[in-house]
Amino acid sequence: MNGTKRANIKTGMLVNIVLKKDQTSGELTEGIVKRILTKTPKHPHGIKVMLDTGEVGRVKEILEEEEDELILED
Repeated sequence: MNGTKRANIKTGMLVNIVLKKDQTSGELTEGIVKRILTKTPKHPHGIKVMLDTGEVGRVKEILEEEEDELILED
């Protein structure tokens, strides 16, 4: 899932973001969403978030739903 819609992104999700310094190379940084910084419902380059590490960038991929919503089946 891509990260251009704010509704798709929740705190606690595992995502890949592109940092400002990596925009030209496209290098991705993986992390857990701590805060959603973009206020608009959509952004063509990705919703801006802060990871739990403090790094800020735009979401390029959503890797995993938030931990609280995962249900393990036996």
